[in-house]
Parts: sequence; C-alpha cells; structure tokens
Amino acid sequence: MTTGNCTYILLGSCFSQHMSQQMTQRGIVHLSNPLGTLFNPESIRIVISQALNTDRSLPMFYDRDMNEWRCWWANTQFRDTSRTACEAKVSEALDHLGSSLQSASHLFLTLGTNVCYRLQEGAITVTNCQRQADRLFQEYRLSLQEITDILEDTIQTLHHANPTLQITFTVSPYRYRKYGYHGSQLSKAALLLAVDEMCSRHSSYVGYFPSYEIMMDELRDYSYYAPDGLHPSSQASDIIWNRLCNYLQ
Repeated sequence: MTTGNCTYILLGSCFSQHMSQQMTQRGIVHLSNPLGTLFNPESIRIVISQALNTDRSLPMFYDRDMNEWRCWWANTQFRDTSRTACEAKVSEALDHLGSSLQSASHLFLTLGTNVCYRLQEGAITVTNCQRQADRLFQEYRLSLQEITDILEDTIQTLHHANPTLQITFTVSPYRYRKYGYHGSQLSKAALLLAVDEMCSRHSSYVGYFPSYEIMMDELRDYSYYAPDGLHPSSQASDIIWNRLCNYLQ
C-alpha cells in the first residue's frame, strides 16, 4: 500500500478499528469512524448521508442521569451539558467526514451485522444506543432486499459526491454471540449476498476484500482469536492487513 496523495477513510464495525490501528502504526493518512463504530448498513447510510448534507437535523436527547446532551447518531464521546455545544461537536465531525469523502481516493466499508435498533418513540434508527435502557428500542433485522437497497442508495450518494472514489466492502469476521451463532451466520450471509450484488452492479469502482473468509476459512484455529473467542487476535489482524496491502497494489 502506498501513501502518496491517497486519502483512506474507514467506516463500519470494530474491524475497521483494527485496520485503522495498522494504518496509524505505518503513518498512513486516514480517517476512521469519526462518529464512532457503525455496525450495520443502515447506520453507515445515515452517517454518510448526513455528512454530505449540511442541511441536517440531529436527533438529540438529554441524559438525565448524566445531566448532559447526546446525539443518537454519534457515540458517547459526543456529549455536553449544553445542547447547542453538543450539536456543534457532532456537526463538526460530520462536516469533516463530508469534506473527506469528497476528496478521498479510497473508502472501506466494513459491515458487521444486519441488526438495527430503532427508538420506540419517534421511530428513529440509532447508530449508537448510548448505553440506554433496552425498553427504549425496538430491535429489527434488515432483509436481504433492504440491505441491497440501502447499499445501492449509499453507493449512489457517494458516487455523486466523489465520482473517482474507490469503494471497498468487507464483512467483519467478528461473530455476534449475542444473536446466537446461527443468527450471526445468517446475518453474515445476507450481508455477503448484498455486497456481491453491489460489486456486480458497480464493478468499476466497487470491490470486495475477503476479511471474513480469511478469518473463517484460512485462520480457523482459535489461536488466531482474542481471548474472548470472538475478535481476531493481533496476529490475525497482521495477516489480514498484509493481505489487504496486496489487494490494493
């Protein structure tokens, strides 16, 4: 992988953080999840669309226990006792992402799951549950058609903003034990099928990097997992990173 004038953006699940760490260690200029981890296609679509739309309305809420304002489309680092100040912080991060998306050469989108969370009141899909009570949310799963439609809309938005942007999808090898291993596999299958459709439709600027397959099929020994048995170990991340560098050459 060469640095040159390339600007890399990484958005998506926690696997994006692993690759971001690799880039940081090598001094590669990049931007990674400026508003926090994004686990599903709808969360990614929301953040990208808001970043490229300056006429935005942010879903704010007041956490009475912490006496501070937060935003449902950003992680817990974006908080303030003033609503105006909190909104300004989120908008600044979105503006930075928006300008970066318009000038970047490569965007990596890591999909983790098809499970989303919607507020019971207001029916807003959140990108971060902000450690709030489960009763506030409705959990729902995106169908294959819904994932495909969301990814298509996201790609069209990105291509309109930056016609030269190269988009690489990957599916996180992290297994969501919370939803059961079978449920996790079904989720990954839906994501993989939707991404494959996107690569077929937009082959000139959309590609796929098989981090999920490398972890599942090549590094299947548990020695390549972190102690929790779910996340890739540092050794596995190094191996996948080297494969990614070869992919980009």
